[in-house]
Amino acid sequence: MNSQDLNLSRRTILKTAAAAGAVGAVPGLQSAVWAAGSDKPELEEVKIGFIPLTDCASVVMASVLGLDKKYGIKIIPSKEASWAGVRDKLVNGDLHMAHVLYGLVYGVQMGIGGPKKDMAVLMTLNNNGQAITLSKALADKKAVDGASLAKLMNTEKREYTFAQTFPTGTHAMWLYYWLATYGINPMKDAKVITVPPPQMVANMRVGNMDGFCVGEPWNHRAIMDGIGITAATTQDIWQDHPEKVLGCTDEFTKKYPNTARAVIMAILEASKWIDAGLQNKLKMAETIAAKSYVNTGVDAINQRILGRYQNGLGKTWDDPNHMKFFNDGKVNFPYLSDGMWFMTQHKRWGLLKDHPDYQAIAKQVNKIDLYKQAASAVGAAIPKDVMRTSKLIDGTVWDGKDPKKYADSFKLKA
Repeated sequence: MNSQDLNLSRRTILKTAAAAGAVGAVPGLQSAVWAAGSDKPELEEVKIGFIPLTDCASVVMASVLGLDKKYGIKIIPSKEASWAGVRDKLVNGDLHMAHVLYGLVYGVQMGIGGPKKDMAVLMTLNNNGQAITLSKALADKKAVDGASLAKLMNTEKREYTFAQTFPTGTHAMWLYYWLATYGINPMKDAKVITVPPPQMVANMRVGNMDGFCVGEPWNHRAIMDGIGITAATTQDIWQDHPEKVLGCTDEFTKKYPNTARAVIMAILEASKWIDAGLQNKLKMAETIAAKSYVNTGVDAINQRILGRYQNGLGKTWDDPNHMKFFNDGKVNFPYLSDGMWFMTQHKRWGLLKDHPDYQAIAKQVNKIDLYKQAASAVGAAIPKDVMRTSKLIDGTVWDGKDPKKYADSFKLKA
């Protein structure tokens, strides 16, 4: 390298660092060099699909704050109408990547809930922050939580309808798990329908459902509109549960590994930025409330991201386990046990007929090496273990050690 080249690359690094500093990010020379050398991203523009939900924030903010530029890419957020649409566009290549339901990626991988294709989870985007909403009509009959809902369904026999957002997705699994915990079999005792997140509130308003499980801000919106109450948060079901991921096809990671790494780095930095403090969270809420993103009032978003909850019946509380985007890197690591859990529930509810090789599939889908390279480049902490242990609402412990036994252990199953 001659002195002119040296000056040039040094200038690029300084400019990159300055640009990063300007958006309140964490400037790092290491990452700037990363994007400039042989690891230059193969694609300059990356189209990332998202659904209008609070947890699309790290993808949107990586673009809005210009953190993507720092890593030699331009993220183009693409607003999508439904999870089925996101799935189809990922599979056929109309989208490079997406903010997507963890269980959807595994559904496609296993050929359930749509076409079969090898998929990739690049990182987890958030933990917590979804909820189960029951209609005001049910609340008026004293069904305000799992136990009282079960009681009402036993005494007042009729068809009860609950909505989730995608058959193999996270909301379906939280809903089923929660109902089953209170002795309600979601496959036999209720009718379950699929509704895109932004359409949940409107559908409940016209009486199409008794309850739904969805991401924010749509649970809080139902309270603001006086049509629903929060019966449970998903962090009540599983504290720090995995939720949305950055997903793409396996083929994409093989063809464009540098691009994949650059996107992870930019989104990691955006995640860290969001979780850094109150001001950033409020700026994020203001940004994503806009028509081009979530399209709702900022007041529907800004309470619950700070952990300020109300149930719509006069109860308020501060929840320390609110939606988290970074949490010192603990959120973003693509734990194998997280991916495996969704398959155990797909098996439990009859979506998978046989036990898959849980761990082998999770190792194939969750791109742990790629994630570790990106995380170490931006200085995000990396957990020592690829598995984690959690206790769920019904008292069962999930640690990924014996997925077959775990999947078969539930009293209520398909």
